[in-house]
Amino acid sequence: MCGLAVGDFFEVSESSRVTIPPGKHFCLYALSAVLPLLPAKQRQLPVGDWLEQDSLVACPDPDERLIMRIERIGQRVIPTSQLT
Repeated sequence: MCGLAVGDFFEVSESSRVTIPPGKHFCLYALSAVLPLLPAKQRQLPVGDWLEQDSLVACPDPDERLIMRIERIGQRVIPTSQLT
C-alpha cells in the first residue's frame, strides 16, 4: 500500500541530512518508525548493546508487513568543536 519495494532506501549523512534517491519516495509512517533509532545507530555502541546487534525495524502499519534494515555504510568523525 505504501509503494515501497525491496531495495528502496534513504540515507542519513552529516548526522541529520536525509536523502532519498531522485524519483523515489519513502513512506512517512515507515520513516517515523525508524527515525528515533537513527541517532543511537550513528554511534559506535558497546558490543553487548541490543541496538548494536539488532538492525531490523517494522513499519507501524501491520497490514504493510514492511521490515526495514538500518545499516551503517560509512563512518565519519566530527570534532566536538563543530557540534552545537
